[in-house]
Amino acid sequence: MTARSFLFVPGDRPDMLARAGGRDADAVIADLEDAVAPSGKVAARQIVAAWLDKLVEPSFEPWVRVNSTPELLESDVASSFRPHLSGIMVPKVRSVEELVAVSDQLGRLESASGRRLGAVRLLPIVETAAGLLAVNALARAPRVCQLMIGEFDLAAELGLDPAFEDALVPLRMQVVVASAAAGIAQPLGPVSADYRDLDSLADQTRRLARLGFGSRPAIHPAQVEVFNSVLTPSADEVERARRLVARYEAGLAEGRGAVTDEDGHMLDEAVVKVARRVLDAARRGDVSR
Repeated sequence: MTARSFLFVPGDRPDMLARAGGRDADAVIADLEDAVAPSGKVAARQIVAAWLDKLVEPSFEPWVRVNSTPELLESDVASSFRPHLSGIMVPKVRSVEELVAVSDQLGRLESASGRRLGAVRLLPIVETAAGLLAVNALARAPRVCQLMIGEFDLAAELGLDPAFEDALVPLRMQVVVASAAAGIAQPLGPVSADYRDLDSLADQTRRLARLGFGSRPAIHPAQVEVFNSVLTPSADEVERARRLVARYEAGLAEGRGAVTDEDGHMLDEAVVKVARRVLDAARRGDVSR
C-alpha cells in the first residue's frame, strides 16, 4: 500500500530516529543527504545502519535517502541494506542509468543475503532539469515504485520563484503523467518548509491531491497529521465510492452496457476507476478527515 506521509529525519540524529516510529508517518526516511553536513556523512551512515538493525517489525516503512555523488552513493546503499529496509530514495537523478546502477547493486546485495530479488524499491527525486526531461524513463526504471518532485532544487536550477505556483504546475503535471503512464503510484508532492500554518499546508496539500499527487514528504512531525488527514478519504467519500463500484459491477454482471448512479448520472470505467482509487487510498489509514 502506498504511503500517504513520509517523514524525513536527519541521519546523524539517533535520538530523532529512535522517536520517528511514534510520529504516525506511514514511512520514515533516514536522510543521509541534505540533512547531514559533509563532515558528518560517514558517521550518519553508521547511525542509520544501527537504527535499521534495531527495528523489529516496524509499523512504518523504513527508507533511506542516500547521497547522489558517486563517491558516497555506493557506500550509502551498501550500508543501508538491512532486513527491514523498504527502499532507497535517490536524489538529484539526471538519467535512468543512475537508477539502473543502484538497482544492480541492490540485486547483488539481495542475492548475497538471500533476500527476495526486487524487495528493496527505489524512489527517485525529480529535482534537476535533466531529470525532468528524463522523467518518463525514470518512472519505468527497475524497482521504481513512485516518484517525488523536488521543487526547491528544480526551481533554483530553472531560475524560477518557488513561491510562484503557476510556473510549477506544468512541471508537477509532467511527473504525474509519467507516473500514470508507467503504472506506478501517484507521486509525492514537494516538501514544504511551513510547519506552523497547518491550515495553509492542508489547503496546499488538497490542491496537490487534485493535481494527482498521492503522498507528501514531511520535514517536521507536525506536518504528518495534516498529510495523513488530507490524503485519507472521508467516510462519506468511501461509502459513495463503494456504492458506485458495486452499482457498476452489478450492471456489468447483468449485461447492461449503460449504468447510472443513484442520481441518474452515467457511470463508465473512468468514473469507477476514480472510485476504486478512493477505496485504495482509504485502506492506507483510518477513514477520517
